[in-house]
Amino acid sequence: MIRKIIHIDEEKCNGCGLCAEACHEGAIDMVDGKAKLVRENFCDGFGDCLPACPTGAITFEEREAPEYDEAAVKESQRKNMEEKMGHDLHAGGCPGSRLMQFDKAKEENPSEQTQTNVKPISRLAQWPCQIKLVPTQAPFFDGARLLIAADCTAYAYANMHEEFMKGKITIIGCPKLDDIDYTEKLTDIIKNNDIKSVTIVRMEVPCCGGLQRAAENALKASGKFIPWQVVTISRDGRVLD
Repeated sequence: MIRKIIHIDEEKCNGCGLCAEACHEGAIDMVDGKAKLVRENFCDGFGDCLPACPTGAITFEEREAPEYDEAAVKESQRKNMEEKMGHDLHAGGCPGSRLMQFDKAKEENPSEQTQTNVKPISRLAQWPCQIKLVPTQAPFFDGARLLIAADCTAYAYANMHEEFMKGKITIIGCPKLDDIDYTEKLTDIIKNNDIKSVTIVRMEVPCCGGLQRAAENALKASGKFIPWQVVTISRDGRVLD
């Protein structure tokens, strides 16, 4: 088929590798010190790699090329992430950052649900959950309803797990304690994964405004139209809006 796809001018390429890092689909590899489009069916034609190139070696062209294969890209990303997390663990990386996904449906005992005193169930669906630690691409983000929550909300609001975390992928953070702007990382998460919705749960305190702004800016920067909402928790544990 004839479609828009990138073209790399090897004469202009300085071998910096920035385009390969910017290509989230994995279409570009570094070969003999030069960037090459090695998987044409992984190139979506959006050109995230263009602004990363410092020499202007990458341009668009329209030519005969295989159709973009989104399923193959996602499978490759899944395998690469599993390999990366496994390598980091065996290479002495932090065990607390090891990628994990939990099947909460299997943890529920239907017979227990009919009893008066039901033991609470954790609704955390994956690990890690800290924004600083979570990868920007992971299998658990595929088709996820994303919850972006301030650290304190789980302590202030008693029913956080059942009302907000259940059925969602939860990532948490505090811009005041982390002293960081989460916008860039949240943008990468929303832009490069199939996120179905975003819920932002924050405290009423002013410092939580940084988390909300980062999430809102990330939604705008992602270029996607995704349903989203903001819920504010009071310091004494009430839902304010």
